[in-house]
Amino acid sequence: MKIIILGAGQVGGSVAENLAREANDITVVDHDAKRLQALQDRLDLRTVLGQASHPEVLRRAGAEDADMIIAVTSSDETNMVACQVAYTLFHTPTKIARVRARDYLAYSQLFTQEALPIDMLISPEQVVIDQVQRLIEYPGALQVLDFAGGRVRLVAVKAYYGGPLVGHELRELREHMPGIKTRVAAVFRRGAPIIPQGDTVIEVDDEVFFSAATEDIRAVMGELRKLDKPVRRVTLVGGGNIGKGLARALENRYQVKLIEHDTTRVQEVSGELERTLVLQGDAADEELLIEENIENTDVFCSVTNDDEANILSAMLAKRLGARKVISLINRSAYVDLVESGNIDIAISPHLATIGGLLAHVRRGDVVVVHSLRRGAAEAIEAVAHGDTKSSSVVGRAVEDIKLPPGTTIGAIVRGEEVLMAHHDTVIEADDHVILFLVDKKRIAEVERLFQVGVTFF
Repeated sequence: MKIIILGAGQVGGSVAENLAREANDITVVDHDAKRLQALQDRLDLRTVLGQASHPEVLRRAGAEDADMIIAVTSSDETNMVACQVAYTLFHTPTKIARVRARDYLAYSQLFTQEALPIDMLISPEQVVIDQVQRLIEYPGALQVLDFAGGRVRLVAVKAYYGGPLVGHELRELREHMPGIKTRVAAVFRRGAPIIPQGDTVIEVDDEVFFSAATEDIRAVMGELRKLDKPVRRVTLVGGGNIGKGLARALENRYQVKLIEHDTTRVQEVSGELERTLVLQGDAADEELLIEENIENTDVFCSVTNDDEANILSAMLAKRLGARKVISLINRSAYVDLVESGNIDIAISPHLATIGGLLAHVRRGDVVVVHSLRRGAAEAIEAVAHGDTKSSSVVGRAVEDIKLPPGTTIGAIVRGEEVLMAHHDTVIEADDHVILFLVDKKRIAEVERLFQVGVTFF
């Protein structure tokens, strides 16, 4: 696929890296020559220097025959205008734009083919807000991912001593929990994937990914670890778009404090929030945290735009007694480092955003993509089409489908019904099939399974 990425900043660079790995023809446009050179030095792609929304710059980037434009510059206005120019002058089929300002996002009628022709809006800030909300809703989870409009979730949990299933075979899960719809999709042990079988024994510290109907998630988590107490007190660090948005989303359900060092922003944020206590100060100040009873905090979440500040304040909060600490990390190289230490969960906004983009790049009818484990693994929701003659999956039992190695079918959504995939479950047309791939390199084989007609093999 021929893709033009507008903007070579953190989001654009991360998107380019992920899409270039998958043999796409990538061109990146930016007005900063140093950024472009840094990308070109490590990735196989073209670069064009210039203003991203200018027609001549888009023409030089190959917009006349591009399949997709992804506008992720730091300016909402540039991104929106670039999509308009691509649609009007070059008839680009798919246009994706990063738009952060709530004033724009509040008016959905702006983003139509008759107004601003943008096919998909992405907001890394909103993705992070949603992600943190789900982690607070399910204390003890490492990741919580939505499929089929929220009817099914894929949850990652670390197994601890005390979980009824720990030290036992997976087949016992059904005996422990009769009537509960769940399936273990993958197990990672000391970083290496294990494809779960009935006789797989769950060990302490295993990272277990399971799919379940949303209402059954807590029950399944209780099999793998002692359930954490519900969250009551949340401390946020950073009064930017993410911190403010999180506070607004949480303040009616939890006791929320927000720490911001900039005096002007403190006044601005406190005026916009109703029930959040906004404090002016440095979150890496030990005295401040002790004064604010950090040892009684259930979740401490640092979401400034400074990775080092997020890491340091989260580590300090953990040492002073905060139950769970979450840190926003923009540099992917830092993520593994911090999660192996005192920080419970590191969130990368760029990795979280990639999933929405990948759903547009995938072949076959793929409606949801979640990039997992720093992009090495992937969970997808694909729709089965056709019949037994034109499809590799429709009319076939799960055990008869030639899934690539390391791929499991976790759940099937049929209309409003959620089914856990067993070996004899038969896929029907229009089923939404949720798959887990421990090796993202196998994605092309999965895509081919869900293609029909002339591409049938």
